[in-house]
Amino acid sequence: MNFLRPTLLTLACLFATHGMADDLPSLGDASSSIVSPEQEHRLGRAWLGLLRGQVAQLSDPQLKDYVETSVYRLAETSQVQDRRLEFILINSPQLNAFAAPGGIIGVNGGLFLNAQTEGEYASVLAHELAHLSQRHFARGMEAQQRMQVPVMAAMLAGIVMAAAGAGDAGIATIAGSQAAAIQEQRRFSRQNEQEADRIGILNLEKAGYDPRNMPTMFERLMRQYRFDARPPEFLLTHPVSESRIADTRNRAEQAKPGGKEDSLLYQLMRARVALIYEETPGIAAKRFRAQLVENPKSDPARYGLAIAQIKGGQLNEARETLKPLIEKAPNDITYNLTQIDLDITNNRLADAQQRVDRMLTLYPGSYPLNDVRIDVLLKQNRTAEAEKSLEALLKTRPDDPDIWYVVAETRGLNGNTIGLHQARAEYFALVGDFRQAIQQLDFAKRRAANNFQLASRIDARQKDLIEQERMVKDMMN
Repeated sequence: MNFLRPTLLTLACLFATHGMADDLPSLGDASSSIVSPEQEHRLGRAWLGLLRGQVAQLSDPQLKDYVETSVYRLAETSQVQDRRLEFILINSPQLNAFAAPGGIIGVNGGLFLNAQTEGEYASVLAHELAHLSQRHFARGMEAQQRMQVPVMAAMLAGIVMAAAGAGDAGIATIAGSQAAAIQEQRRFSRQNEQEADRIGILNLEKAGYDPRNMPTMFERLMRQYRFDARPPEFLLTHPVSESRIADTRNRAEQAKPGGKEDSLLYQLMRARVALIYEETPGIAAKRFRAQLVENPKSDPARYGLAIAQIKGGQLNEARETLKPLIEKAPNDITYNLTQIDLDITNNRLADAQQRVDRMLTLYPGSYPLNDVRIDVLLKQNRTAEAEKSLEALLKTRPDDPDIWYVVAETRGLNGNTIGLHQARAEYFALVGDFRQAIQQLDFAKRRAANNFQLASRIDARQKDLIEQERMVKDMMN
């Protein structure tokens, strides 16, 4: 296990190669026997916790569900063998996506803003999945081990700064620490990017997409950012050149035409993301209204206008805007969730509850529907039912910190103080704050002192978290 001590920092460096800064030390050709898939998995989960504690995230259940579902669909036809994937949606309008060792998939909100079709979005994620399937992390360990730990520590600091939004300051920190390693590593980056393009194109075709989406997106991004002094992070780490576009175009043209290029659902998710990054709901409403004037049949524009009107408090207008969509597709999850949101905002909780219950009979496993059902129950002070529903949701999403946060609050409302501290411990552990997680279990143990079995379970979990904290510290020393 000694070789694992610097590997969390190494992981951060490799993660940055695909998502944070230009010309970072890349991945090499070393034998994958240096680090096993299970070790990669543990490293990835540890790093994800640290990242969650440093960057703002998108907690929208619909966006989370879309990203998870779409990536799993791509993973089914990919060469990724270990499909224990975890996801993080970063609240940033910058174009970026990454796949870190251990099955960590990261997506910036800006990917939706820049990828104009689902095919373009899928081409980015197919490329990132290829990095996972080819285990570029393990193949680069030998080269990374030659880096001194202080250099890697400085790079980690810069990476966290960049991910957290420090921008140029973070990039400067990284750049200042990497000079000695750049020349030896640069060639591996080009090799791995070419391999990821090639395998990503094959995966797109197998998944039913038109692989021509990949060069199409590259071409548009090159035109869009050609003269920018500071292009998006994704283009810094995935440079788009004429030769790269030509290579991907030649490979993609070998596929049969007719693959999927876009979907209505993707465009609806783009509208949700666009609203997040508009200055005000009113400005967003004007933009969506202009799109409707240009194309009165545009369902994404109508949907975007409806959610902008809800956010802006124009509830009667939102109801009229949404009505044609509900009439056209009465069982559509996305449209019905918007109607439920409208009813909640308008304090029509009985109507919201009725619609949620009806939709759950059609889609009982829907994460967004189950999530909003809990919200409706809590707003009606039906906290016991909400806690029961949360326990059921945890069975399918045990590693989602957003769920654990609500579990803690709900247990508190129900007077379950021990359970509140246990849930807070799980939340803090998932966001990398082991000190507070362990402290919360101390509080829980004191409350459970007269219940030997419960206190023993809490003590066992606390020891597990202490061991996880020790492992992370060992990797960083």
